[in-house]
Amino acid sequence: MKIPTSDSSPRLAVWLAGLPSVIIAAGVLLAAGASHAAPYKAPRTAYGAPDLQGLWTNTALTFLQRPPIFKGLIATDKEEAMMVSMFKKMAGDIISPDPVDPKLPAPPVVKDAPQSDYIEMELRLARINGQPRTSWIVEPADGKLPFTEAEKKMRAAAAKAPEVFDNPEDRDTQERCLTAIGSPEGPPMMNTGFNGNYQILQTRDYVTIEVEMNHDVRIIRMDDRSHQPAAIQPWLGDSVGWWDGDTLVVETTNLNPKGHVYSLGGGFRYSPQTRITERFTRTAKDQILYEFSVEDPEVFTKAWRAEMPMRTAKGPIYEYACHEGNYSLPNILAGARVEEQAPKPPATPAAPAK
Repeated sequence: MKIPTSDSSPRLAVWLAGLPSVIIAAGVLLAAGASHAAPYKAPRTAYGAPDLQGLWTNTALTFLQRPPIFKGLIATDKEEAMMVSMFKKMAGDIISPDPVDPKLPAPPVVKDAPQSDYIEMELRLARINGQPRTSWIVEPADGKLPFTEAEKKMRAAAAKAPEVFDNPEDRDTQERCLTAIGSPEGPPMMNTGFNGNYQILQTRDYVTIEVEMNHDVRIIRMDDRSHQPAAIQPWLGDSVGWWDGDTLVVETTNLNPKGHVYSLGGGFRYSPQTRITERFTRTAKDQILYEFSVEDPEVFTKAWRAEMPMRTAKGPIYEYACHEGNYSLPNILAGARVEEQAPKPPATPAAPAK
């Protein structure tokens, strides 16, 4: 459009009068173009499949189940600030998300040393479509695991049962380094406070997910959707996958009944009937939408579904060796033997009857 000059005042008046309609029309066209913008298209591998390869992380302060401080699936700014404050107070001096400065001198000698752990996580709620999520669970709407009444009773009894120290097999699978702390390997792959990184590699016939924690590798077969015999029960289950458009769908069965999902905000056990379906959709260059549903009529009253974002992570992933210098298990069992040999305190005599 040619802008009128100062010596053309009649034409200037006409031009100015028509300007609002031009601006409105241009705005309508721009809005229409934005609303019809092409959705993100994932890059392709050499054989044409959506490319999910790379380094990813799912660290966040969102829990599997919704804490009672939240009123719905989407948190307010005030609720999120409260959640961050409560988590920092609960974790205490274990919180240290900042990198260690190698230029600092050695710390002073102290009688009681603080925690030396390093939490490698994003201390805020995870975002999906820009909205802070209060729980991974989206169905049921209350964000709670729908346990059966029998399962609730079993869990309550297990919580009251005394610990057993008779042999290594009685100890927890995480304590024995058979499964990872916080269940980042899954399935489903839960967020944890450290070592929450993944590397995805693809071929035409397999998708592999290397899990930093415990240095596990999930192997997903893409050329055969039939599962292994029920008697074969790996810690990570038996996973088969296929493509649904741009989404990788993974179905896992044959999960080991000795396994258990532990996570921020609760967990659940596997049974022979557990079936977990995961969906991986690359929604942006730096993000994968990870969805999963769990079916198990032995544990839950109905199937439930969750959503979790995975974002790109810096690499590389270093080897995680759980048992390298790990003296915890023999020390735990040795301590139990010492307690067994210790003299029993004399029984308190009964009070005389009145």
